[in-house]
Amino acid sequence: MDGQDLVLPRQALALLRDLLADMAQGHAITIVPTHAELTTQQAADMLNVSRPHLIKLLENGELAFTKAGSHRRIRFQDVVDYKNSRLERSHELLAELAQQAQEDDLGY
Repeated sequence: MDGQDLVLPRQALALLRDLLADMAQGHAITIVPTHAELTTQQAADMLNVSRPHLIKLLENGELAFTKAGSHRRIRFQDVVDYKNSRLERSHELLAELAQQAQEDDLGY
C-alpha cells in the first residue's frame, strides 16, 4: 500500500487466518456488514426455510422487519440472532430428550 506499513489488530489477523483456513477447505465465505438488510428470500435462504414460512415468522413477530415500499427487509444481525436462538433451543430440547431417555433406561 504505497510503501506504508499497515498495522492490523490481533483480532483482525485471527479473523483473516480463520477465513483463509475455511477457504482452503473449500468453504464459501461471505462478508456482510451486521447492519445490512436482507430481502425475505435472502433471509429464508440463510435460515434454510421457505419464503412463505419466513413471512409467517415476520407476521407473528418472531423476526423484526422494516418495509421499503411494499417490500419487507430484515436486518442481517436479527437473522443471525434468530438462527442462533433456534439452534440453542434445539440443543436444549435434545438435552432434555437425552435426559428423559436416561431416566427411562432406554440406553441412549
